[in-house]
Amino acid sequence: MITASPLHSMTGFGRGEAAGPDGRRFRVEMRTVNHRFAEVVCRLPRDYAQAPVEEGLRSLVLSEVKRGRVEVLLAADSHGTPEGTVSVDTDLARAYHKGLKELAEALGVGAYTPDPALVASLPGVLAARQPEVDVEAEWPLIAAAARQALDGVLAMRAAEGAALRSDLQSKLDELAAVADAIAVREPLARAEFGQRLRRRLDEWLSPGEVDPARLAQEVAILVERSAIDEELVRLGSHAAQFRAALAAGGEVGRRCDFIIQECNRELNTIGSKAQDAAITAAVVTGKGLVEKLREQVQNLQ
Repeated sequence: MITASPLHSMTGFGRGEAAGPDGRRFRVEMRTVNHRFAEVVCRLPRDYAQAPVEEGLRSLVLSEVKRGRVEVLLAADSHGTPEGTVSVDTDLARAYHKGLKELAEALGVGAYTPDPALVASLPGVLAARQPEVDVEAEWPLIAAAARQALDGVLAMRAAEGAALRSDLQSKLDELAAVADAIAVREPLARAEFGQRLRRRLDEWLSPGEVDPARLAQEVAILVERSAIDEELVRLGSHAAQFRAALAAGGEVGRRCDFIIQECNRELNTIGSKAQDAAITAAVVTGKGLVEKLREQVQNLQ
């Protein structure tokens, strides 16, 4: 038996952490929000802002996330990693010291008192060197933390997707009830429209001015033009397609968004053709439901 894929929303959050035996520790946080396409933004520490890390994280995220903007934040703790070193250019320091001494004598400010802090602050005297990061060796830890964070994101998106499916189905039921009410009212509204039209024509036209058969034919044509049965059929078809998409699951956000646009188009046509206050009121209710459906669909992957 084929099992339907779950629905996923486009909002979620996840956090992961992984540590090595030498004390290296990596934390990854992922946040996802709505976006028309799939977009991954990585915020990495300076030492890890390299193509292999960013490409690896992007590849991991895009293997699971097909729609939405994903922000990936990586934090690295240096516990257990080699400390940086500072080198001193003593020759340059002596040269600065000699130059400062000669300057003091030339300015006549008295004997120059050596100031190591001043000399150390001059360019080139001290040079800090950080140990190079072996990204390739640390990638498995980064990937493990990222996988844990991504699993959290997917779990939240799936939970929200299930809630969205329930809410969308409920609103589709309400829309179906509106369509049924319009369908029940439609033949009565059409008959009443024809009667009103005939009464007005009788008031406006003198007896014998128009052939009764021709008048009846023209009235029938006008009444037929106000018919909305085709629009109701298409509206029902769109709603059925929407339900089928929800039942199938998977990446249905764009498809459902298109179907909602078509539902709105049919309701607009019904509203413009109907010559009945009750149908017009039902159309307003239906368009309100379609708008709520559209807002929720924007959250679907």
